[in-house]
Amino acid sequence: MPDNSFWSQPATSRHLALTAAQAESGRKAHFLEKDIWIVEILRILFDAPFATDLVFKGGTSLSKAWGAIERFSEDVDITYDIRAIAPDLVGNSGPEALPPTRSQEQRWTKAIRARLSSWVRDEAAPALAEGLRRAGLVVQPRVAGDRIHVDYDPLFGGYGPVLPNVIVEFGARSTGEPYEVRRVRCDAASLLPGIVFPEARPAVMLAERTFWEKATAMHVFCKRDRGRGDRLTRHWYDLVRLDRTGFAEKALADHSLAESVARHKAIFFREKDTAGSWISYQDAVTGALQLVPSGSGRETLAADHQSMIRSGMLPEDAEPFDELMDACADLERRANAR
Repeated sequence: MPDNSFWSQPATSRHLALTAAQAESGRKAHFLEKDIWIVEILRILFDAPFATDLVFKGGTSLSKAWGAIERFSEDVDITYDIRAIAPDLVGNSGPEALPPTRSQEQRWTKAIRARLSSWVRDEAAPALAEGLRRAGLVVQPRVAGDRIHVDYDPLFGGYGPVLPNVIVEFGARSTGEPYEVRRVRCDAASLLPGIVFPEARPAVMLAERTFWEKATAMHVFCKRDRGRGDRLTRHWYDLVRLDRTGFAEKALADHSLAESVARHKAIFFREKDTAGSWISYQDAVTGALQLVPSGSGRETLAADHQSMIRSGMLPEDAEPFDELMDACADLERRANAR
């Protein structure tokens, strides 16, 4: 480890450095600190022997790998390739590795959940613990099913809802494709050029697939018109940012990708609407996508939007809630016109 690496500095120096970065950028120092832990964790996991079977995805990937969103995304979502964890089940099921029937899906899901929890406990967590030790970090990851929790000693107090804890959540019911290897750097690196920060080069799910993953999940929220809204507004914010950065247009043009996401969710993530009927993911990608909720769903999101702005999870210049919904309505119209 070089002498000018972030981790080699005493805690007082790290505190001063991130305080200076906060003054220069306006980004909260404890967000910058958590971001460094996120990148270090990504570096370790994607340097591990099993990294060829992993794909980094979700909101944090949109921020760290694609530069598509500006909000702080605090947790790490990773797909473990279903073909690697369950080759005996997948067999000749085709490139999308989907079970042929509903009963098979239930059997696959039960087996994969058990295998994934064992893999996280026996392989992923020990590899992460060893990588953190080699980096000189005294922290012991905790395993909870398919999640790893990394609780670290914070340099700053007053974290509020953003806890000094990184959650790595694994899933293993897809291939994670399409993806691309991307460079991931710490946000503080450009602000403190004299310090060496961790970097990672994970395989990252394409932003176009993440668009359809989020859009179909939002479609379900609208059709159900119920459920909790804790930090859910981030998905609507992300979709608008994907639109403004051009990724949404690419996603809308890739109908085969949209169909693939719909088929996958129809098998593994079936949900019912307010009338008790199965929600059609196929409708969502063939002209009947709903992104703007009504009734109690809209009220839930509006309250969550204000909460996320107050906590700093959404940037201060994020559009007001009604403008966000208007932007989603326009995106919905364009998607359905395709």
